[in-house]
Formats: sequence, C-alpha cells, structure tokens
Amino acid sequence: MNVLLGIGGSELSYHALDETIARAKETGDEVTIAIFDNEEVDTDADEVRERVESTLSEADFEASIRRIEGDSPGSRLIDIAESEEFDRIVLGGGERSTLGKIQLGSIVEFVLLNAQTPVTLIR
Repeated sequence: MNVLLGIGGSELSYHALDETIARAKETGDEVTIAIFDNEEVDTDADEVRERVESTLSEADFEASIRRIEGDSPGSRLIDIAESEEFDRIVLGGGERSTLGKIQLGSIVEFVLLNAQTPVTLIR
C-alpha cells in the first residue's frame, strides 16, 4: 500500500507518524510524509522536518519527505493523494472535548469531508 501521511506539527500528528511507521514495518507499506504549516500549532516546518527525520532514523525506516506549501494544506493533501494515486491518507487528530466529543482541527476535518481517497485518522 502507498500511504500519504500528513504532518502539521501537533503531538497527535507525531503519534500518527509513530503508528504509521510501526504498521509499515509490519506490512511493507511505502510511506510518503507531507509536512505542512499548521496555524493551530506553534512550530515551523523546519522543526517538524527535523523531528520527522529523527523519528525515521531512530526507527530505521525510510520514507519520502516532502513539503506542502500554500494556504490550504488539506486541499493540497487531497490533490497529491488523488493525482499520485496514493491508497490512503493518514492524519493524526481528534482530541476529546470536556464533554467527550471529538474535536477535529480544520485541516483534518477538510480532508475527512472532501477526500475520495480513504482516510485513516489516528488518535
């Protein structure tokens, strides 16, 4: 399976990275990591890339890394997944509110609602 993993710098996106690497090592999936700016997180793409590269190195796993530019990273993730025929988009997200409801960030919500490619949400 050819997987596109979106990483925006949240702790949940790093958790999705760890889970995706573990699964890919078991199944032989190919992983492409798309790093994007996320206004909901106080970090920049260079810091995110460093952490992703460190995690990949520690896990002894190879994956392609690319940067998504622009104002609509959710739309770009969908475009990439569809034009390059990825089998799945993976994102981390979905924190619980104090009332127990799942709250999605704007990028995750956009991808879930608009992608034709199957989406896996890791919480």
